[in-house]
Amino acid sequence: MPTTPTLSSMEKLRSVFERTRTALKKRSTLGKGTATTRATIRDGLTCEVEDGRWSFVADLSEKAGGGGEGPDPGVLGRAALGSCLAVGYVIWASYRGVPLSSVQVEVEADYDVRPQYGVGESSPAYQAIRCVVHVESPAPEEDVRAVLEEAEAHSPYLALFRDPQEVSREVRFTPGGD
Repeated sequence: MPTTPTLSSMEKLRSVFERTRTALKKRSTLGKGTATTRATIRDGLTCEVEDGRWSFVADLSEKAGGGGEGPDPGVLGRAALGSCLAVGYVIWASYRGVPLSSVQVEVEADYDVRPQYGVGESSPAYQAIRCVVHVESPAPEEDVRAVLEEAEAHSPYLALFRDPQEVSREVRFTPGGD
């Protein structure tokens, strides 16, 4: 497994965390905003995804009717959850002074594609999600587990997957085309 931050980078993370936390306590509006990600169909089911300076392709596999040019939305969603947890564990461990030698998060999701095709009565959402966290640390296990719990309590993507969210839709229709 790859290694996590060194002692000096842990101190830098801790310093950044504390500075940000102090600023947010003084002015809560600093932490609020709106992020916009745009997904545009390029060809078939291939999407160009843009968010700020980032640009990448998402697609479905050939078996699912796509071109297989990039990861599918399920991969990206599981990656968002796994990477958010992994990064959060390292940040909170750095803040709490708990050394971690390595961190790896596996996200397992049980799915049923039938509802996506209008078959069956179940929800198209995952039936279950399991996060398997592999951690190596010279610190006592109870300290590591406490850091993991604290990080999970503050994880935006864990909350997104776990808690109901308000979602709205606005359609901006333009007549025309072929």
